[in-house]
Amino acid sequence: MDIKELYQLYQQHPCITTDSRNCPEGSIFLALKGASFNGNQFAVQALEKGCSYAIIDESDILDNPDCPENQKQHLILVNDCLQTYKDLAREHRRQFDIPMVGITGTNGKTTTKELIRAVLAEEYAVMATEGNFNNDVGVPKTLFRLDKNTDIAVVEMGASHPGDIKTLVETAEPTCGLITNVGRAHLQGFGSFEGVCKTKGELYDFLMARDLPIFVNRDNEHLMKMVNGERLTVHGQKPDIYYYGQSDNPDILIRGEVISCAPFLKFRWREQDHDAGYTSDWMEVQTQLIGAYNLDNMLAAIIVGYVNNIPFDKINHALEHYKPTNNRSQLTETEHNHLIVDAYNANPTSMKAAIDNFKRMEVSPKMAILGKMGELGDVSDEEHQKVVDMLADAGFDEVWLVGDEYFSTHHSPLTNLRLFHDVEEVKAAIAQEQPQHRYILIKGSNSVKLFQLPELL
Repeated sequence: MDIKELYQLYQQHPCITTDSRNCPEGSIFLALKGASFNGNQFAVQALEKGCSYAIIDESDILDNPDCPENQKQHLILVNDCLQTYKDLAREHRRQFDIPMVGITGTNGKTTTKELIRAVLAEEYAVMATEGNFNNDVGVPKTLFRLDKNTDIAVVEMGASHPGDIKTLVETAEPTCGLITNVGRAHLQGFGSFEGVCKTKGELYDFLMARDLPIFVNRDNEHLMKMVNGERLTVHGQKPDIYYYGQSDNPDILIRGEVISCAPFLKFRWREQDHDAGYTSDWMEVQTQLIGAYNLDNMLAAIIVGYVNNIPFDKINHALEHYKPTNNRSQLTETEHNHLIVDAYNANPTSMKAAIDNFKRMEVSPKMAILGKMGELGDVSDEEHQKVVDMLADAGFDEVWLVGDEYFSTHHSPLTNLRLFHDVEEVKAAIAQEQPQHRYILIKGSNSVKLFQLPELL
C-alpha cells in the first residue's frame, strides 16, 4: 500500500494513535519503536481496543498462527513505521495551501513560537506546536492537527543530531521560517558548534532552494554567516530576507531597544525603511516576560506579524498580554519569595543570558540556584567553569550550584557559594533554612529537576 492509498484510508479513519493505551473507536494505530518499547507488540491489542487498523513494520505478527485471520486483515505492513508516520503527515500537510512558519534554534524556540502564535492569533485561526512536540514524532503529530479552519500554522522544530532539521522541514514543508540563534548545546550529538550551525541551517537550505522568505536577526553574526556565504553560492539565489535586531543597521526592518527590566522586560520598537526614507514612531511595550534576552524573541514575533499584515496596535496587544506558563522566563510571586523560573533547560548560551539578565535586574537581594548543563561532551568542564567565572563577576548575594560538574570547578572567588550534588540536597537545605524575601533565579537542565523547587520557596 503506497502513501496515497494509506492517506485515503486515513481520510476514512481520521485519527492516528501511537499509544495502545489510547485507542479511540475507528482510529488507526501506528506502531512506533523506542529505546524501551516496540509498538508492534501492541498492534493486536490496539485492534481489540477499538482501532480499525494497525500499521506495523514487523511481519512476525502476520506469521503468528495464534493471530486470528480477521485481525490480520486489519494489519498493514510497511517498511518503517516512523517514516510512514512522517510521510502521512506530509501528505496531510499538502492538503492545506496555507502559510506555515518554521522555527528552530538553540534557545528561545518555544517562547518565540508562543509569541508568534499570540501575534498571528489577533487576526487568524492559528495552529501551533503544543508544548515541545518538536521532534520527528512531535512534528507529524502537530501536522495532523491541521484542519479546514486553520488559516496559518507555526511549527517548532528541534534537533540534537546532524540531519534532524532536514528531516523535519521535508515533513512540514514550511513556507517561511527563522532560526532564533545557534549555541553550544547537544554537542555530544552534533560533535561541534559547526555541526550545530550546519544542522540548524538546514531550515535556510530548504527555504532558499524554494525562494521562500526568511526572517533573520541582523545582529547575530553566526546567523548572518549562515544565510550568506557558501549557502548562498550553493542555492544561487537570495530569497526575501526580512531583518530584525537591536542595532542601528540600515538593513533592519524592525528595530527594538530595551527600556528596563524591573523585573519584567519593557521595550520599544519601530518599523524602518531606509531606502524609502521612512521610520515610524517608537512604540513602547510592557511585557510579562523576564529577561532582556527575550527582546530578540519579541522582535521575531513582530516581524512575522508585520509581514502577515497584523496591525501595529494588535501586535502590541498580543505581546503585552502574553504570559508564560511553561517554566520559561516566568516570574512567580510566592508568599515568601520572588522566583525567576527558567528550569526547563540550560546550555552555555542560555545560562549566560540568564545570569546577565539577573545581574541587570533592579532588585535585591539576589539568590541564584543553578543546575548543571547536560550533553556538552568534551567541553563540559570548560563550560561549567565559565558559569562559575560569570557568577564571580555578577555579585549575587547567594549562589547555590547543583550537580557534580560544579565540584571540579575553581570557585574560590565566590565566597557566597554552596555546592549540592543533586536536587534532593537542595530541597533538604531549603526545608532547614527556609529562604525568604529574596529574588531567586532557578535555572538548569531539566534532568536536574529544579522545577521541583518553586513550591518549596
